[in-house]
Amino acid sequence: MIPAARVQASIEILDEILAGKPVEKALTNWARRSRFAGSKDRAAVRDHVFDALRCKRSFAALGGAETGRGLMIGAVRASGGALDNLFTGDRHAPTVLTVDEAARGFVTEAEQFDIPEWLWPRFQSSLGGQAVEVAEALRHRAPVHLRVNLIKIDIAGAIAALDAEGIKAVVHPTCDTALEVTDGARKIAMSKAYTEGLVELQDAASQAVVAALDLKPGMRVLDYCAGGGGKSLALAAHQGVDVFAHDVNSARMRDLPARAERAGARVTLLSTSELAGQAPFDVVLVDAPCSGSGSWRRAPAGKWALTENRLQELGEIQFGILDKLTSMTASGGVLAYATCSILDDENGCVVDRFLQTNTDWSERLRKTWLVSHGTDGFFAAHLTQ
Repeated sequence: MIPAARVQASIEILDEILAGKPVEKALTNWARRSRFAGSKDRAAVRDHVFDALRCKRSFAALGGAETGRGLMIGAVRASGGALDNLFTGDRHAPTVLTVDEAARGFVTEAEQFDIPEWLWPRFQSSLGGQAVEVAEALRHRAPVHLRVNLIKIDIAGAIAALDAEGIKAVVHPTCDTALEVTDGARKIAMSKAYTEGLVELQDAASQAVVAALDLKPGMRVLDYCAGGGGKSLALAAHQGVDVFAHDVNSARMRDLPARAERAGARVTLLSTSELAGQAPFDVVLVDAPCSGSGSWRRAPAGKWALTENRLQELGEIQFGILDKLTSMTASGGVLAYATCSILDDENGCVVDRFLQTNTDWSERLRKTWLVSHGTDGFFAAHLTQ
């Protein structure tokens, strides 16, 4: 595909997404009906689409409309590209620009930095002087991080194993087990280092949430909202720790047994009915359902789907989960609350409300990791009785 054809394909996919189709479904459907597109074409179109979604408001302003065409015009203008070379009207290329498709100035800061208008005041309140820096970071693609599985290999060995397969990685300062991939990221899924369980795809801040726990041999640890099990596997890499995983939607954990076997890790899955019989736990980690604002670089559609009502609902869900888990945490144990959010509504406000309601509990640690620091945005608080 020529560059102009990739732009036209991106326009069509973006129009479907703007009409309500899920991002991955729109991309998959296009790939299935475009068998002529090679792997480089699919990767380029995917990048166009995700870049446009991350920067939807600013690109729409630069492109004159919040349509697939407007977003791609804005994307080319933002990059300093030549529109006349792409919007030619030739076969498979977008039609030539009209006089009405002119860029306009940004109306607000929220538009310039690609944040929903209603959210910008909360965003600024949560992040203070770092709001613009974080918003700017969310407009760009996230780095690829790996967790070295210390059950099977050390850091130097993992870097060497990846390098042997054309994947370059360097140590990431956020966590002792974290690597950042600098070249060859698209090779990871098929690499031996990955398929043999030497490394796992996991953001460095997500790894740091686990590393911040003071885990000791003999501890019983529950990963309450386990999902796919990334944190469960990171927990199980600590020697002598007995790890249990639970998710209210057990289907989310369907791949966890195979992942644990590949990693050489031991994780016991618990259904909701089995939880009470295994409690209490020395450590309960809950990566609570949240807005995902800290990972909007990876899932930009979530930025535009979030509403004020949904944010309030999430706060109630988060508080309810924390309150429920007090009975599952051993006396003197740690209830570790985490979110991949950078909004105080879901972080400090939830913890403060919990502490005000549960006066026999105290806070041992409160820590944030920001997108502008080179990781996803994460929050963690350790609560104890």
